[in-house]
Amino acid sequence: MAKLTIDDLIKIKEQYKRTSTLREGGWRAKFIIHMGTCGIASGARRVMSALMDEIASQNITDVLVTTSGCAGLCSHEPMVTVELVGQSPVKYIHLSAEKIKRILTEHVQNGKIVQEYALGIGCETTY
Repeated sequence: MAKLTIDDLIKIKEQYKRTSTLREGGWRAKFIIHMGTCGIASGARRVMSALMDEIASQNITDVLVTTSGCAGLCSHEPMVTVELVGQSPVKYIHLSAEKIKRILTEHVQNGKIVQEYALGIGCETTY
């Protein structure tokens, strides 16, 4: 096994800080990448990788990225649900790497929903 460098230790420390912040609920935004087989086949992994790369490159530490199974709207994949603290969730459809970066910038950082990619706003819960 290779020896750890100072840079390796810094990365481990930063990863721990991000993980503990998320466990404590210290995030302001949450991306739920729908990763059922239909989503994966449509490119959800590329969308998730692009999002995580962009979050890392901008050193954003208060955004949670998680996955879920199929949302039941296979013809709209790849799909992501974005939740901002205190706001209704927004489901975005037909995504690509470029589109998810725009959503991160416009919706999460600037507070403006990207309407041309949005399918709907609100919770799917029925009563």
